[in-house]
Order: sequence, then structure tokens, then C-alpha cells
Amino acid sequence: MTGPAVVDVVLADDHPVVRTGLRAVLEAEPDVRVVAEVGSAEKLLARLREGLRADVVLLDLQFGPGRLGGVDAVREIVATDGPAVLVVTTYDADADILAAVEAGARGYLLKDAPTHELVAAVRAAAAGEVALGPAVQRRLLGRLRSPGTALTARELEVLALVAEGRTNDEIAHALFLSRATVKTHLVHVYDKLGAPSRTAAVAEARRRGLLRG
Repeated sequence: MTGPAVVDVVLADDHPVVRTGLRAVLEAEPDVRVVAEVGSAEKLLARLREGLRADVVLLDLQFGPGRLGGVDAVREIVATDGPAVLVVTTYDADADILAAVEAGARGYLLKDAPTHELVAAVRAAAAGEVALGPAVQRRLLGRLRSPGTALTARELEVLALVAEGRTNDEIAHALFLSRATVKTHLVHVYDKLGAPSRTAAVAEARRRGLLRG
């Protein structure tokens, strides 16, 4: 008889201590093997293009100023039929979760998740299943229960750029939208959040956990 299939995992996080902790947890399991570690999304994509083979990538969302973000890396990995991507991050805002899931991430976990949840999520992602941590499931369930007041993924994108101080013209350029469409999205955002202005909308979205604080 043959033993269980081994799940090959790549760790992509810019903090060596985090990678060391993830490796220790995963390699304690007989059916999980860490085949590579990288400290940036750029290095991850380069290694995959060079032929690195894996079943699952554990990917952070943020790699520091000026670096390629995790969501963009997810899109490229999915577009090239690469490994399943399991986002493991500290960010639990709706904007981050929806962006990752819409980009094609197979799962989303927070870094404070218990070790058994992490291992289970890795196995689930390798098997082609969706792997969402309980905290993430609760946030998504809350959106489903109040669809009329929940911001859409596009509205969250627009509001996140507002939070960065972008003008409507800059937002339109970044998202390939017309200026009128951006204004329409903002009208919907103000209405759903009960906010009279850009500043108030950003503050309320952060209070609700829709954007990073």
C-alpha cells in the first residue's frame, strides 16, 4: 500500500519569523512538505515561471511599499493555472477579503488562526476545495444577510482609493472607469454608509471593518 499523497507548499511572506513559524507547523504533519520560501510576490512569480512545482501557495497580502501586492500575484497565478492560493494575512477588512476571493484565491485565513485550521485549510485547498477561516466566513455571511446595505467589491475598490487621497479623475484612471461612473459609485457608498462626505464615508467604513484602519 502507498501512503497518503504529500501536499507541496510554498511560503510567500516578507517576514522570516512568520515563514519559520508556518514551516514548523506544516512540516509537523506527515503529508505536508514545504518546498520553497520567498520574501516577495515578485520572487514567488519568478520561481513559478522558472518551473517551481507546488500544490498550494501560502501568500500574504502586503509585501511593503512599492512591492507587488498579494492580490495581483493571485491573479497572475490563477491566470497561468498555477498552484492553489491560500491567503494567510493579518487583514480582515471586507475590501481585502473580497479582492482576494474575486482574484481567485482558494482560501483566506488570518494569521492568528489555530494551527489545526491552517493545516486543514492547506489540505482543503490542495483538494480543490474552498478554505475560509471562521472569522472570514462570519464576515461574508454578514454581507449575505444584508445585501442591500453591503458595499459591492467595486464600491470598496473606489472607497479604498478615496482613503488613499485619490481624486475622482485618478480613481477613474486607476480602475479604467469613466469619471461619471466613479461619482455614481460614490453616491451609492454614501447612501449605504449614511455618510455625507468622502471623509465621513472612509471613517465609517473603517469603523465597520470594511477598510483597513
